[in-house]
Amino acid sequence: MTARTLSRLDRTLVEIERALLTMFDPQPAAQRASPAGDIENGDLDEHQRRHAGGLMRINHVGEVCAQALYFGQAAVARDAGVRAHLLDAAAEETDHLAWCGERLRELGDRPSLLNPLWYGGAYAIGASAGLISDSLSLGFVVETERQVEAHLDGHLDQLPAADQRSRAIVRQMKEDEARHAEHAQAAGGTPLPAPVTRLMRFAAGVMRAVAYRV
Repeated sequence: MTARTLSRLDRTLVEIERALLTMFDPQPAAQRASPAGDIENGDLDEHQRRHAGGLMRINHVGEVCAQALYFGQAAVARDAGVRAHLLDAAAEETDHLAWCGERLRELGDRPSLLNPLWYGGAYAIGASAGLISDSLSLGFVVETERQVEAHLDGHLDQLPAADQRSRAIVRQMKEDEARHAEHAQAAGGTPLPAPVTRLMRFAAGVMRAVAYRV
């Protein structure tokens, strides 16, 4: 039995469905159990709870953007192996999205109100990188994941010491992001020009500052 070839309309509908599920599904299906597991909720005061919620909202936005980047890149990938690599990574990012969303609810907080904006911008960036070349697209993955890994490391320093549930989630995310970068590098990712990496850091900084509050 041969696989059906998707028409342009079919592919468009698939991308719309992915976007809607990423932005609006309150409980995306994770393939793995949350690293928070049976860890007890720590005793957080109101300031600590709000701070942890802001940091986990940033991480949730990061996963919305990761989904958009990977789906945008996969949509225009020329090589089937590269496309499969990107979609496999996106599946793991869905786990992160689910874990962060669950932790936000536990903290009595919410996702960013600007998720449609974050998703649309990240999808456009991912598709633009992919249109240039698959190797550049993979290089974009490497740099993105390395920057995400660094900011997650910073969150481990900033999260309240008593918030071990959030810490467990962030540690596992950091480990996964490092592996995604390694795999993309091994698959042929090429280094990005220095001005591009600096622009990425600036854009990520703006996103973090806004998502912490909105």
